[in-house]
Amino acid sequence: MMFWYGNGMSGWGWFAMAAGMILFWGLLIAVVVLIFRTLDRATERHAERPARQGPTAPEQILGERLARGEIDEEEYRRRLAALRGGES
Repeated sequence: MMFWYGNGMSGWGWFAMAAGMILFWGLLIAVVVLIFRTLDRATERHAERPARQGPTAPEQILGERLARGEIDEEEYRRRLAALRGGES
């Protein structure tokens, strides 16, 4: 009683079933890729977030400039003393 129109599926039935499976798998793969990309971006944003800078941030910047060779040791000591308010 199940097959009123013959014994099997017509050509259009096979086409519809194949197209449906292709769409289903394409959609499933797209969702998985989007989930992984979203998680990867969240990880990148977390890694790029700068650390909180405490009161020594200017001294750290000055030390980085000395390490890069932008200023010499004499300039470093002079600016460090000015930052610390004349200590040293």
